[in-house]
Amino acid sequence: MKNNINFIAKPKKGKTGQWLRSLGLKSAAFAGLMMLASCETDLDKINENPNDQASVDPKVLLTYVSRNAFQVNGDNMYASRMMIGTDGENTYQYMKWNDASFDVYTTGLLNAGKMMQEADKINNKNYNAIGKFYRAYYFFNLSLKFGSIPYTEAAKGESGITQPKYDTQETVMAGILSELKEANDLINTTDKIEGDIVYNGDATKWKKLINSFRLKILITMSKKTTLGSYNIATEFSSIAGSQSLMNSISDNGELKFADAADSRYTMFNNSGYGSSLYMADYFINLFKVRQDPRLFTFAAQTTAAKEAGKLITDFTGYNGGDPTSPYSDNAALITAKNISKVNDRFYKDPTNEPSSVLSYSELEFILAEASARGWISGSAKAHYDNAIKASFSFYQTYVKNPGSYFSGFDVNQYLATPLVVYSDADPVQARLEKIMTQKYMTMFHQSQWTSYYDYLRTGYPNYPLQTGVSAPFRFRYPQAEYNYNGTNLKAALAAQYGGNDNINSKPWWLQ
Repeated sequence: MKNNINFIAKPKKGKTGQWLRSLGLKSAAFAGLMMLASCETDLDKINENPNDQASVDPKVLLTYVSRNAFQVNGDNMYASRMMIGTDGENTYQYMKWNDASFDVYTTGLLNAGKMMQEADKINNKNYNAIGKFYRAYYFFNLSLKFGSIPYTEAAKGESGITQPKYDTQETVMAGILSELKEANDLINTTDKIEGDIVYNGDATKWKKLINSFRLKILITMSKKTTLGSYNIATEFSSIAGSQSLMNSISDNGELKFADAADSRYTMFNNSGYGSSLYMADYFINLFKVRQDPRLFTFAAQTTAAKEAGKLITDFTGYNGGDPTSPYSDNAALITAKNISKVNDRFYKDPTNEPSSVLSYSELEFILAEASARGWISGSAKAHYDNAIKASFSFYQTYVKNPGSYFSGFDVNQYLATPLVVYSDADPVQARLEKIMTQKYMTMFHQSQWTSYYDYLRTGYPNYPLQTGVSAPFRFRYPQAEYNYNGTNLKAALAAQYGGNDNINSKPWWLQ
């Protein structure tokens, strides 16, 4: 089934229009399904099960939800000062974004909930557990994007709730932590998991991802002490000390792409990558000053460096544009042949590298941060070193011809260099800055908006911003919510932001 059409249950007779509106389908899908629904043929009646009006195999829904959840999000690359545009003013680069979409309620949450319903019919706890993971994943990202969101009444159109109330951010985050705890208790090695394009049916790996994601939520709430009934540091310590977690890159929560329709790398054949998208100097310079060869996997040499015959591994052959400068100034660097494009593997390779929502490397950085904050015992340095090693291992595993980039490189020597080495004797803030900077350096086209949210909560690394322009804390709510759920939305705005829906209103998790 095409990615732009939801997996959906067939409506009861006479309810097609109401059913489609409750799902929020786009016009193209709506038109096609309306045409199908208007043809009540004998075949329709044959396909109807009088005892079950809505039946879809959960394995089909699992494939669909996973494929959509694990796509690369390129917008974050501009906001996080990794890439720049040169053919116009990119709203993310210049911190001028506005509203965002609630489409994930239909493309993700509705289908995850349907998968759980179908799992109940066949008494399969694993689909239920994975459904809870996806619910947590989607609600987590939605709440970070907006603040308060519909949660307890969300995706319940079939129950007649078409204007769901908004729950506070604390309610959402505490709720999804509880759902993940339930998922951990449900997951088992007995119930079969089919249609699994993430872990190929391996329940033990799903369990590791579920528990590791619990830690990601808790560390993201680091500015808070409690979350509902949870003490954040205590809960983190309990999970880290007693639950199974990811312990190698083979446990990464990632989607591997295939050279087949609807399965190729998200940015494959993206025209912008081949023409107007370039690297930001802020990001590139972090690698250049550390002599970090991961740079060569992200960026292409400047045209001048290529014409001069410089080796791919010559750091002087790479240069970025200033993300705070007018785009016309950065375009002038193209004429001067002194700016690096994004490495062409990101748009020419249909499989490229996997896309992660949470990797083993990220988990180790999370544990390093928790240790530096005193939440858990153990060595922050060991976790920090493991995280960096895992990142190098990822690129050496998945980048084509890694020898051309990493030949002669010794990661242990790298970890001992002055700008990289971690010392427990340093002040806490210096240690946190080192952890967050290296974590940021692993996030190119990975983990979606994580790097930006880390910056908002820690201030690290210190992004360059235009004079007089602050980094937005959130997105505005979608216009559709004003149109169709305005009463509940306005109540949520009044409670959170004094009624002001703007990108500089600070949400609860950052206060």
